[in-house]
Amino acid sequence: MNIHEYQAKALLASYGAPVSDGRAVLKAEDAKTAAGEMDGPLWVVKAQIHAGGRGKGKFKEADAGDAGGVRLTKSVAEAAEEAKKMLGRTLVTHQTGPVGKQVNRVYIEDGSGIETEMYLALLVDRQTSRIGFVVSTEGGMDIEEVAENTPEKILNFTVDPATGYQAYHGRRVAFALGLKGAQVKQCVQLMGQLYKAFTEKDMEMLEINPLIITDEGSLKVLDAKVAFDGNAVYRHADIAALRDETEEDPKELAASKFDLNYIALDGEIGCMVNGAGLAMATMDIIKLYGAEPANFLDVGGGATKEKVTEAFKIITSDPNVKGILVNIFGGIMRCDVIAEGVVSAVKEVGLQVPLVVRLEGTNVEEGKAIINNSDVDVIAADDLSDGAEKIVKAVKG
Repeated sequence: MNIHEYQAKALLASYGAPVSDGRAVLKAEDAKTAAGEMDGPLWVVKAQIHAGGRGKGKFKEADAGDAGGVRLTKSVAEAAEEAKKMLGRTLVTHQTGPVGKQVNRVYIEDGSGIETEMYLALLVDRQTSRIGFVVSTEGGMDIEEVAENTPEKILNFTVDPATGYQAYHGRRVAFALGLKGAQVKQCVQLMGQLYKAFTEKDMEMLEINPLIITDEGSLKVLDAKVAFDGNAVYRHADIAALRDETEEDPKELAASKFDLNYIALDGEIGCMVNGAGLAMATMDIIKLYGAEPANFLDVGGGATKEKVTEAFKIITSDPNVKGILVNIFGGIMRCDVIAEGVVSAVKEVGLQVPLVVRLEGTNVEEGKAIINNSDVDVIAADDLSDGAEKIVKAVKG
């Protein structure tokens, strides 16, 4: 689960992290009042969407102006005007893709004098199952480019959960960033605050880019991106309340309400599979035969007929889908349950595109009988390769 920058900063501030004073604005008429509550002399207006690259992004609409999604202004009136230009417009960044995202809220904050920009992130290291720090002096840039071109400028290390965060971790960060004097002490304290927030709130990622040294010589969190472990949100009512469903893909949102693991993609062949590994293999083999998957969809091992029906509805709601491949290997999941769900869904929503079904495993004969005895127009497949080949041929003619 992701949250907006202004929400992330408010959360980090509650742990003592230094952030700029700011106000979130949802309505254009409130922008001037919000900006007037800050001292200036500079006001920064930031579009709030769940995507990076906002500063380099471009708005689709001409009346939004030529500047990107982060704008520096020098008066309350100018800040309010720039906020009005952003609200309701569509911002396109390298992370949104060409479709872009509508800006439904902006964040107006006090400008900061910047001496140095740095990069800092905390994340879950999958190899060690520990919380890792990623630190670089190259703040304000895409960390992927830094890793590719100048990897020596990135420090990575993990924290042993047996000891947790210790002051020497903070000093290691400070020395890597070239901090001196009181900045080292401030860094040790800040890293401890961030680590505590990360662990207590079940975060998956905490990225600060840039972490700055102000012209007064102090550290400040100038931008923040936070993602939480969706499986742990139930433990944090305050975090769940921050969810902005308008930022989520409608199909992915609908899938989450039925405990379906669904991710929308850009292809033309919809996939319904049980098991994440099998789903990945299914997408790979679709690409092998010359097409692109329209989604990742794992219905899980305990899916019911109703859940399968909903999964089918979500797939068919995607206008890009030109064909559907159902690939089920019955273990815990029974093939007859899948078959009943597919037949029920087709009868309920109709079928306008080719459908290939491959069933194998528990109750496979019962599942095949259910489909064969129905009036659903289905192309049967003997195995995964056969199914992928048939659906690609059906879609491409």
